[in-house]
Amino acid sequence: MKQNIAICILAMTLFACHKLDIAPVSIIQDQQIFTTPGGVEAYMSGLYIKLPIEDFKFNGSAGYNQFSFIDNINNYSGEGMTRAVGSEAGIGNQYYADGYAIIRQANYFLQTMPQYKSTATPQQFNSWMGESYFLRAFTYFELAKRYGGVPIIRNVQNYPQQSLDELQVPRNSEQEVYDFIESDLDSAYLLLGATSENRGRANKYTAAALECRAMLYAGSIAKYNSRNVVDPATNKRVQGIDPGQAVRYFKASQAAAMNVQTGGYALYRLNSDKEANYINLFFDATSTNKECIFAKEYSYGNAGHSYDVFAVPHQEQAPIGYSSYIDVTEDFVELFDGLPKNADGSLQTTDSHGNYIYYGMDNAVTQTPYSTFNTTVVATANGTNVVPDTVPTGNNTIINQYTLFKNAEPRLLATVIVPGAVFKGQAIDIRRGIYTGPIGSGIQQFPLTSSNPYTGNPNIVPCTALDGTPVVNIGNPAINVPANTKLASGGLSGIYGSRNSGTISGYHVRKYSNQMMATALITGAASTQPWIEIRYAEVLLSRAEADWELNAAGQTDQNYMQDAFTCINDIRDRAGAVLLNAPTDLADVNVIRKERRKELAFENKNFWDIIRWRTADQEINNRVWNVLNPIYVVANGKYIFDRRPYEGNSKFTFNVMNYYQQLPSSEITKNPKLFQNQ
Repeated sequence: MKQNIAICILAMTLFACHKLDIAPVSIIQDQQIFTTPGGVEAYMSGLYIKLPIEDFKFNGSAGYNQFSFIDNINNYSGEGMTRAVGSEAGIGNQYYADGYAIIRQANYFLQTMPQYKSTATPQQFNSWMGESYFLRAFTYFELAKRYGGVPIIRNVQNYPQQSLDELQVPRNSEQEVYDFIESDLDSAYLLLGATSENRGRANKYTAAALECRAMLYAGSIAKYNSRNVVDPATNKRVQGIDPGQAVRYFKASQAAAMNVQTGGYALYRLNSDKEANYINLFFDATSTNKECIFAKEYSYGNAGHSYDVFAVPHQEQAPIGYSSYIDVTEDFVELFDGLPKNADGSLQTTDSHGNYIYYGMDNAVTQTPYSTFNTTVVATANGTNVVPDTVPTGNNTIINQYTLFKNAEPRLLATVIVPGAVFKGQAIDIRRGIYTGPIGSGIQQFPLTSSNPYTGNPNIVPCTALDGTPVVNIGNPAINVPANTKLASGGLSGIYGSRNSGTISGYHVRKYSNQMMATALITGAASTQPWIEIRYAEVLLSRAEADWELNAAGQTDQNYMQDAFTCINDIRDRAGAVLLNAPTDLADVNVIRKERRKELAFENKNFWDIIRWRTADQEINNRVWNVLNPIYVVANGKYIFDRRPYEGNSKFTFNVMNYYQQLPSSEITKNPKLFQNQ
């Protein structure tokens, strides 16, 4: 990117204003902005920087560009869990004014650039105009999925040239907003070129992919929303969309997905090892990644992020502290293939007699070697750090944990660090305790009714909370195992009661975690892996869902179920999952929804899915997520796994009113014509 002092000042100046009724501060004249590619690039850069992408820096309560993702929205969707208790599930930050600041700047560009059309090539002019439509549509979609209908502002508002009455605009209907988004993205698709001007900027297929996402959302609201609210002052339905529009929106989503397909995009398959391939996908924003449609990139320092600080297992904790702040739920793990399961789909941890099943080194266990991981795109200030694929001597007891997962779907192992998995050259050591009692007739399942079934059990040495003891003693107490090796009851990354440093679920997040980054280098704003905001897998999933909805609506102009079947099997094949046999396997829409949950986990998409499906109140409210507690058995050197609701009994609440967020009261004060969501 071309940079000079004037352009840098310009990029900062453009975002000094965050109100609709104040003209943009300008220390550089329009002629200097709109007559040179450098000026336009700086203007666009300011828009992209502020684009509301729910990335590594997004915090569900605090908003965008935060240091911590601790309160991220995957806590509410069943993917992850934290130690928060009694939290109301939903987006706490009221994103509004910052969105209209972007809309204002996009409007200013669309209004002003045509005056300087002669200074650019036709291709440049069309591309820049198309990007502005895309950026405006992206922002309106982020507002619409939170609030429903919001005011549509097509032109720059100026005070005092316009009266307050003109500046105070009521809300448009929710349908009008989605139609406006569709129109903007159609314009962007027609104007933009097939390739982006620079990495991280939109092209025509980026616009089509966003339209696929937004129109699927609109179709879902039209079909599944049951709460409709009308602004009495305008008689416009600000919450809810006419159900008769569902088919139109689903068709628009499916058509947009077909447009993306013409751009040469495909699922990432550069590595024959399916686990390593899926891991590498999220570290590659280069042109070789044909799945990446729109990504946000970072650089070391202030432009970096802190994902690795919070995601890393405790035994690899960085000097800055923190670790294991979002842990994967057992409920999410059980979505995947290749695990022993009961008839109800839950993990099989006991036999027909109610005794725990032992897992050990009866069969060879192999894990993906480090040589298959991408080391070329994971850079840090001091270069990449590639660690050997070895397991510390004497830690077969740790690897024994892994045998439960040895046949698991590769996509699971690439998304989740399971107990005993090798990460950064270490077997991740997770235990909830050590069983020291007899095993002659088996170990009966511990009572599920007890919040803590281990305390007071004379046959179990449970891990305990720490009180400032040295790091080497984490997981106290430690006892001798048969080989006279000290074994910490909680493991090096296990459950530590009240200490917020170990996993509370038995799992860690692996997706996006940089296993090539040396622990000593992990600190705030030091992580640089890209955030892939839109990828082709999502487009295929959206296409399949739109197909299913259109077939269910009786549409016969295409073989929708065959197309859905092809899309889902393409994703499952790349994931290493069991392929579907025929389109009839998709008779239930939940098959497609389950695939979305697995594929898009920890990408901040699943929360919005259960919002648009209107299932969040049934899935979240008063729900306690399940965990998996590995327990080492001294008598045979193997493991049992205790599946149970989280001992902390954390519950979320979700009221049906939360499907629409409350508009900020400060905005209603400024604009009394804004009707509050009910």
